Amino acid sequence: MAAHAIVNVFSALADETRLDIVTRLAIGDATLSELAEHYDMSIQAVSKHLSVLEEAGVVSRRREAQRRPARLEAGVFDLMTKWIERYRQNAEARYQRLDQLLVRLDDQAPDDDQAPDNDKGATT
Repeated sequence: MAAHAIVNVFSALADETRLDIVTRLAIGDATLSELAEHYDMSIQAVSKHLSVLEEAGVVSRRREAQRRPARLEAGVFDLMTKWIERYRQNAEARYQRLDQLLVRLDDQAPDDDQAPDNDKGATT
């Protein structure tokens, strides 16, 4: 998935209403009217949110007689999951290298019991 496509998907999902629409579509397909029932906004505003999701490839709409239900495109989420997983693995590898470095540094550090006691013989 190209970087601009990932940005478009994340941008589309960054809006609370659009994220809620995706949550509703995860349960099942729904028409614009069915989706609009859940929001305190015009049907045109919900349509615009749906269009943004459609342009990002998150949802698709098809014609079924007089209905035009929106459907969640799960394939987009599979691609996003792969993209996120790649960066999660890179981060995990960096943390493992950091852990190894910290262990080596800890092994090289002098023990506190063996450090010279600078307070011996000091007078107060």
